[in-house]
Amino acid sequence: MAKQIRMVLIDLSGTLHIDNTVIPGAVEALNRLRNTNIPLKFVTNTTKESSNFLHNRLTRLGFEIKKEEIFSSLAAARRLIVSRKLNPMLLIDSAANEDFEDLVKTNEKINSVVVGLAPNKFHYDELNEAFRLLLNGAQLIAIHKGRYYKRADGLALGPGAFITGLEYSANIKAEVVGKPSAEFFKAALEDIPPEEAIMIGDDVRDDVAGAQAIGIRGLLVQTGKYQEGDENTITPSPTKVCSSFVEAVEYILKKEI
Repeated sequence: MAKQIRMVLIDLSGTLHIDNTVIPGAVEALNRLRNTNIPLKFVTNTTKESSNFLHNRLTRLGFEIKKEEIFSSLAAARRLIVSRKLNPMLLIDSAANEDFEDLVKTNEKINSVVVGLAPNKFHYDELNEAFRLLLNGAQLIAIHKGRYYKRADGLALGPGAFITGLEYSANIKAEVVGKPSAEFFKAALEDIPPEEAIMIGDDVRDDVAGAQAIGIRGLLVQTGKYQEGDENTITPSPTKVCSSFVEAVEYILKKEI
């Protein structure tokens, strides 16, 4: 396998850490993987934090990750907004605002609704304002459509439920820019052929099934949002189910020998 691996894509939340808690052994395992000199990219649907906030968190947790190695759905959404010259209503967490604040034009008509994970904004008044904008022709853009995610106190609703509600009520379909969209994975790979890449993540649909749909091999880790039997819910099944990121790295290293 070693000669065929030209990039490893790695999920962050639930795979390397949960909030401010590191998955046991993840820092050391990442260092071992780096020693192979295989290019790494950290692909994340995290929308609660700006790129600076996220990078600072990972650094504080002990991970040696360059900011330019992080490929996020926030960055993909920003590129889409800029390319289409949109003026969005942002349903995103305040910690992620700095990635978008220069794009909102208060003196122009709002023509899109951009939704990320924003627990403090998922209430009736904000959602109703978004609904009315959609009825008037605004585009609905989902930074991602995750069903749930892992917090320190357990699983929590992701933005998918609220996006689906807006779709249903406004009778439109959201455009999803993050995982598991094929465009997101292709952009992350750049010029690397999918069959020469591996994806490691805790979300069987967004991480593994999304990656495998374009030919990337998927390693599912049993941490974060993983639920027993997840590996049996997708076709094809994950290339490998691993107890954690540590075992996923061991798998790659053994195949390398």
